[in-house]
Amino acid sequence: MRSVGSHDGRPGASQAPQDEDNLNEVAAPPPVYDPSEKSIRLNDYLESQPERRSQISPRDTRDAADDTQSPDEDPQEKHSKPRRIPKFLQTTYVVSYLILFSMIGTLLRLVIECLTFYPGAPVNTSVLWANVGGSMVMGFLSEDQELFHSESVVSTFPEHVKNDPSQRTAHLKAHKKTVPLFVGLTTGFCGSLTSFSTFIRDVYLALSNNPAVPSGPYHDVSLFVSGSPGLESPNGGFSFMAILAVLFTEIGLSLAGLFLGAHIAIALSQWTPSLPQTWLRKYLDPLTVILAWLSWILVILLVILLPKNHGATTLWNPSVWRGPFLFSLVFAPVGCLARFYVSLKLNSRIVGFPLGTFAVNIGGTMVLGMAYSIQHAAVSTSRLTIGGITGCQVLQGIMDGFCGCLTTVSTWVLELSDLRRRHAYVYGGVSVAVALGFLVVEIGSLQWTRGLSTPACLQ
Repeated sequence: MRSVGSHDGRPGASQAPQDEDNLNEVAAPPPVYDPSEKSIRLNDYLESQPERRSQISPRDTRDAADDTQSPDEDPQEKHSKPRRIPKFLQTTYVVSYLILFSMIGTLLRLVIECLTFYPGAPVNTSVLWANVGGSMVMGFLSEDQELFHSESVVSTFPEHVKNDPSQRTAHLKAHKKTVPLFVGLTTGFCGSLTSFSTFIRDVYLALSNNPAVPSGPYHDVSLFVSGSPGLESPNGGFSFMAILAVLFTEIGLSLAGLFLGAHIAIALSQWTPSLPQTWLRKYLDPLTVILAWLSWILVILLVILLPKNHGATTLWNPSVWRGPFLFSLVFAPVGCLARFYVSLKLNSRIVGFPLGTFAVNIGGTMVLGMAYSIQHAAVSTSRLTIGGITGCQVLQGIMDGFCGCLTTVSTWVLELSDLRRRHAYVYGGVSVAVALGFLVVEIGSLQWTRGLSTPACLQ
């Protein structure tokens, strides 16, 4: 089994997109450190990533930058000049993977929410298991050293790199970060399957005594009866316990999922196959470009051309799934691509505080708060909310698709696990406090003045 940890020398990370090492879901060290496995991660925190470029000599960096880009090279011709993928083509592959996997992640998140929200559910935060599952996949991909392992790439390493486990692992990890499929799986799928904004929405609903409880109103299932002398239901104590339950359950289980995924990667490393790099470059990457853009265009056309039939609520009636799913899939790639490029630009600006992830999580939460308030705002005395049924569905698509993919929990918990402890507490605490504060202002100002109405598309 290969060494678990890594010192990242950043070889090859300058390929398109050139600032890809700012994506913390691919830049962060593996989340598992076990001395018994002779890991070399000691003090290998996310803050130290930029400084580690000096650990590999400039000559090695030049060699690796060329070598890691030659998966299609014949092993017998390893001394020939490696084939390079044009920057435009590489970027096209990455963007296409992000589009496709953002739609897949969003669809899976919505299905998981539907399957886990029912009367008697042990946990009433519907996005919990999507966050846990996405974090687990992120942990697996972060720790795994087999799926994107290529002997043709290893054969081009200098001899002293091959014989040094730490530099060998660093070069392999740098190669993995240049594979478009890996970026699509981490930034696209995991980032879109998990949703920070939906998580903060549940925190706010718990704080405001308005959680979505499928088994009935909050006071009906309380241990305290509303008519009991001196007791109100719900009261401040219930709010305090509810917000603690959501915070600890979401964050704790998402971190647990991250570590579980990493442990699974370690346990299965002997049996995990390596994906053929030639097959990825020649067949899967071009196929994904076609499939991603056609899928996105098809979803947009379905939204435009499907009849707005609001008759009998059968499974095949467009009104049943047009709003909850199609509008979400239309907006999902936009949110995912925005998160990708904002993270590239901002994540390395402040050491110990991933500014890019923070910006998209806060920005996405703000947009969700505005959309939620508009969707639940009553028009005059009518029960219909602003925009009618179609407007309600569009707002739902913005919340589930755009905001759900713009914000991410899997990258967030990966950063929390890889930052120094003091920085992790500051980063995590500020993220939750600021995001929750915006929702208190945006949703609370409406709820505590005019009240919230049942959206037209959810009646």
